Amino acid sequence: MTTFAKITATETKLVLRSPSMAIAGILLPSVLLLVIGAIPGMAEPSEAAGGYRFIDAWVPSLIVMSLAMLALQSIPAAVATYREQGVLRRLATTPVHPANLLGAQLLIHVVIALAGIALVLGLGNAVYDVPLPKHPVAFLLTLLLGVVSMFALGLIAAAVARTSKAASGVAMIAFLPAMFFGGVYLPRPLLPEVLRRIGDYVPPGSQPLQDAWVGVGVQPLQLVVLAAFAVLGTALAAKLFRWE
Repeated sequence: MTTFAKITATETKLVLRSPSMAIAGILLPSVLLLVIGAIPGMAEPSEAAGGYRFIDAWVPSLIVMSLAMLALQSIPAAVATYREQGVLRRLATTPVHPANLLGAQLLIHVVIALAGIALVLGLGNAVYDVPLPKHPVAFLLTLLLGVVSMFALGLIAAAVARTSKAASGVAMIAFLPAMFFGGVYLPRPLLPEVLRRIGDYVPPGSQPLQDAWVGVGVQPLQLVVLAAFAVLGTALAAKLFRWE
């Protein structure tokens, strides 16, 4: 077993010992899907939602919630806690590079996020007949860029914060706009036009996810902007990151 695999196995055990964030990341979006779907009219076509059902339009927003919780709350707090406790500093003096620990944390949280997304897709299709993405390749590409861009923003928060509390506060700068423009607080069709246009390009890409979902075609510029967030965010996180 490689060093990275051993660290990943250890970190997985630690996550399972305090699984509250993992459980929330996996189950909360699906619970909200069931609650939203039970509201009268949410499963009926609406002109305000462009002729689609609100429940169909809300699924991409629930994907935003799953990614935002894990990328902008759990990851920054976990990394900052390791820095605060001196774990990263001690690892830096051993042959095991601290990057292995960060990579393990990222891998675990990405897997949790994808599990939550898969549960939302499966549950929505089984319970409310929410169709699966009509453009699966565009959907998967947008999801990949969205995951990388969101976790890059989370690592930026982790890079500049020395304590877990500070990390959570810094991450809120990205967390609240991502949730708002992603349609979590209010369905995107009900937002003013200017806010919807801004939200079209905000990670993790709620609008291109929805466009790929319903099959209207994803705008290339939206993918370019998401890719820019992913590349520049990752580069900035790497530049700002300190092990202690």
